[in-house]
Amino acid sequence: MPEVSFPNLNIEIQHLSDTFINIFGFEIKWYAILIITGVLTGLYLAVKEAKRTGQDPDNYFDYLNYAIIAAIIGARLYYVIYRWEEFKNDIWRIFNIRTGGLALYGGIIAAFAVAYFYTKKKKLNLKLFFDTIAPSIAIGQVIGRCGNFFNKEVFGGSTDSLFAMRLSLENANLSFVSEDMIRFTDGGQRFIQVHPTFLYESFWNLCLFFILIIIRRKYKKFDGEIIALYLLGYGIGRTWIEAMRTDQLLIGSTNIPVSVVLSVILIVSSLIYLIYEFKILKTKSEK
Repeated sequence: MPEVSFPNLNIEIQHLSDTFINIFGFEIKWYAILIITGVLTGLYLAVKEAKRTGQDPDNYFDYLNYAIIAAIIGARLYYVIYRWEEFKNDIWRIFNIRTGGLALYGGIIAAFAVAYFYTKKKKLNLKLFFDTIAPSIAIGQVIGRCGNFFNKEVFGGSTDSLFAMRLSLENANLSFVSEDMIRFTDGGQRFIQVHPTFLYESFWNLCLFFILIIIRRKYKKFDGEIIALYLLGYGIGRTWIEAMRTDQLLIGSTNIPVSVVLSVILIVSSLIYLIYEFKILKTKSEK
């Protein structure tokens, strides 16, 4: 049985290694490679947009130095807070991020916080700064999410849909597999067949990326519009995708996924901001 397959698409991958190279016993995983690729791609696009709009590209190189560190810390803290039971008896595990446990939302929140303080210190236009990096964040997420494929993680519940992904049980993360998800081949091998939610999110963000680029180039009306559209679009996508996932981070003892709550907040706040700004534009045009 192949490690990973998409049976309804007739795609089979016999051996999917999550290790890229091994240097003196130190493994560099595909997940890390793809995250770095996403960051560098995003930086390239931000610098290109900065030049087009008359900004200093060096500001984005400098910002990235702080943002990367903050994003890693934020992503880890976010995960640890909502999975505290896993760490409370072994605090040192918090610092071992090579075993996994980074939450995307935590990284985004931290990077946004750094952008706020960075632009304030440098006396830059915060809204323009955010509009410049918004598509970069989206494409970075597209590339980064592909790393979940190599880790065989971030999947949803059982399905027989067109894009259903089949994993042999020996290669799946058992922490997020329930008994009712397990199936058997004719030969008795155990497997799960699930929604590849990492793929859904990657494709959603790719579409969002192109929409943001087109609007920014041809239809942008005010600074802050692109970042608001990014937050709106990402919030909508994350809401329905998160509802499928089996590895949700829950609020306390409830069954409420914290990422869904955050996504709804993003949707509502972004809509309010966009409506407010467009009303101001309409008022000015009528004068």
